[in-house]
Amino acid sequence: MVQSLLQDAQPDLETEIVIIKTTGDMVRDRPLAEIGGKGLFTKELDAALLAGDISCAVHSMKDMETALAQGIAVGAVLPREDPRDAFLSPVAESIDDLPEGAVVGTTSLRRQAQILGRRADLSVVTFRGNVDTRLKKLEAGDVQATMLAMAGLNRLGRDDTGAVPLEPEEMLPAAAQGAVAVTVKSGDDAMAETVAVLDDDVTNTCVTAERAFLAVLDGTCKTPIAALARPDGEDRIRLRGLVATPDGKTMRDGSRTGDAREIADAARALGAELKAAMGDDMPR
Repeated sequence: MVQSLLQDAQPDLETEIVIIKTTGDMVRDRPLAEIGGKGLFTKELDAALLAGDISCAVHSMKDMETALAQGIAVGAVLPREDPRDAFLSPVAESIDDLPEGAVVGTTSLRRQAQILGRRADLSVVTFRGNVDTRLKKLEAGDVQATMLAMAGLNRLGRDDTGAVPLEPEEMLPAAAQGAVAVTVKSGDDAMAETVAVLDDDVTNTCVTAERAFLAVLDGTCKTPIAALARPDGEDRIRLRGLVATPDGKTMRDGSRTGDAREIADAARALGAELKAAMGDDMPR
């Protein structure tokens, strides 16, 4: 997608796709929190970028740590896909419709906390793998339900799954969910200028605010945190954020609204407020 957009914008640009397998892609039998967290999806690409083996790197932005590796900069954020989560189940049309005691598969503590906060009777089990792997497990009856990102399903053209979008009021997404980032080597002004044509200002502003909220909460894969910022009228952005315990028993959420210049600061203030409200219940 990035290659196509770059060539549309600059027809004379020569491009080559280099596929790099990350640790996060290869280790699928354990939760990310146990094997090193979000950095496992970026460190190999960062190393290739710093070594000059590639000119830019493409990431699902929700898989990027809030503090980028030294020498790495975000050059562009593409227009956002659908940021919502998708509910998939052969036995129910929604979380509320699941049978009592049903098993839900996910490795996301954010999803787990919100599911259990809504339905404490449900059981949540580890469920990693790509879309096809998870769908096969669901079809085999390993679990009664799972959730995926609508953005991933849409980009793969998978409208055959029976996925039901979950509104943010029911399941608040991960920070930067649905956003694709293009990173470049710091100081590489030529490449920064090349990819800058892909940047969507509204998406960039929104995900920057979400990641600012996440950073204040010191979010790791051990902390259930959710955030979504969206335009709210002319020149205004509204951010909603949430932090919880993994069991969903303690949950704090709130919102802030501001213009593009101040929403990141407002997001940090909300993060600090919710962290204080969690007190000793804040996961560590």
